[in-house]
Amino acid sequence: MEDRIGIVGGFYAQSDENGRLQRSRHGQLEYRTTMAYIGRFLKPGAKVLELGAGTGRYSVALAKQGTDVTAVELVESNLAILRENGKGIANLAAYRGDAIDLSRFADDTFDLTLSFGPMYHLYETEDVQRAIDEAIRVTKPNGVIFFAFLSVYGIMYANYFYGKWTEGQAENFAADGTVRHFKEQLFTGYDVVEFEQLFTDKPVEPLATVGTDGMLEAIEERPDFAMTDAEFDAFAAWHLTVAEKRELLGATNHLLYICRKNG
Repeated sequence: MEDRIGIVGGFYAQSDENGRLQRSRHGQLEYRTTMAYIGRFLKPGAKVLELGAGTGRYSVALAKQGTDVTAVELVESNLAILRENGKGIANLAAYRGDAIDLSRFADDTFDLTLSFGPMYHLYETEDVQRAIDEAIRVTKPNGVIFFAFLSVYGIMYANYFYGKWTEGQAENFAADGTVRHFKEQLFTGYDVVEFEQLFTDKPVEPLATVGTDGMLEAIEERPDFAMTDAEFDAFAAWHLTVAEKRELLGATNHLLYICRKNG
């Protein structure tokens, strides 16, 4: 049986991660929303760490703005593209690494830490806790940390209304209705409150839980879906005004949990 790294690496070696945030409306919305929230907390001169940096969509964009960025990516194929995308950018450093072990970095190093991929692919409770603790450890006191995660309900709505509902239900929920997490899922989803409760005893202050792509992934494949660039611009601007509404969070696919490390 393959381990977590083998399963994740095999998936990304065959997928177009480099174009994920550009080729669809839900990817574009996720990117715009995430960048808008980064902008709210990114201060001049900040040092930024991105964990699970993929092919560098965020890291390269932030570095091109003049930010000092360190990117860490687990998957070799993604890292190779990230390094190519960031070629010639002096203030961008890229390393291969796993979010559960950030021992290459000292305590209290970064002003803003972005954990944008790891929580999708961590299943064992010990690994989840280590990834959270490591991200907190390397962040400076009063620094801000973003944790991206998936809604289990968003996963269901986006993927299992095509003749596979019972399959998805069995994969993502136990008989008693609790959410399941195991590495063969590839992508694991959370109930929003379940994810927030992971931080109950952590030395952080919660700032926001944000839905980044709304319901777009669930509806974009409909044959009658249509959205001009002008309509999408208007929708994306409106989405920023409702991205934190609790009643909408479960239906979105990608979310951010944003917190501040205690000083």
